[in-house]
Amino acid sequence: MKKYLLTLVVIGVSFSSFAQWKKKEEEKSGFDLNRLFAGGSIALGYGTGGVDGSSSFVIGANPEVGYTVAEWLDAGVAFNAIYNSIKYTDPNTLLRIKQTSFNYGAGVFLRGHPFSSFFVQVQPEYNWIAYKSKLLDMSGEIKETVNAASFLVGVGYGQRVVGEMNIFTVIMFDLATEKYSPYRDGYGRAVPIIRGGINFYFGKGKKR
Repeated sequence: MKKYLLTLVVIGVSFSSFAQWKKKEEEKSGFDLNRLFAGGSIALGYGTGGVDGSSSFVIGANPEVGYTVAEWLDAGVAFNAIYNSIKYTDPNTLLRIKQTSFNYGAGVFLRGHPFSSFFVQVQPEYNWIAYKSKLLDMSGEIKETVNAASFLVGVGYGQRVVGEMNIFTVIMFDLATEKYSPYRDGYGRAVPIIRGGINFYFGKGKKR
């Protein structure tokens, strides 16, 4: 928990420093429909490693709704539905295992834009996961439903025009270490999560 808080503090200080030297622009007071956006992304991840030939694959959808708080900062809520497949060898029994899962969850995000086209994203999530485990050399399977928290942090690139649209790609890693995180392989190693998506703003926004 301490490292999560430290990460948020560092990012917050960076954004705050950027805001101080950035040229001030006129902002509308109150709620602005032109700053409300909705859309989302797809998630894709693949990883291999180890002499045992372990591998993992992740694919999913991540709809989101957010608001541009300032020209350099977006905030909102995100949802997800993810399919995950992992193959690995148990180090104790040396049995080959295939584990698949389907999870759904929700979280909040902060997306800071300290530089043109580049951004930093922080996204804590909570997920519910339905697992299936199967020994590849034997019959039968085990089913289990669990839950896990994740703390995703990453960087991205995109074209963003407030009031119109935002096209982006982001790569993130789960800094949490929970066993059942959908973003970790059978050994608990973080799997890179690559998301590409698009958001559309409500209202008749004008280019700024």
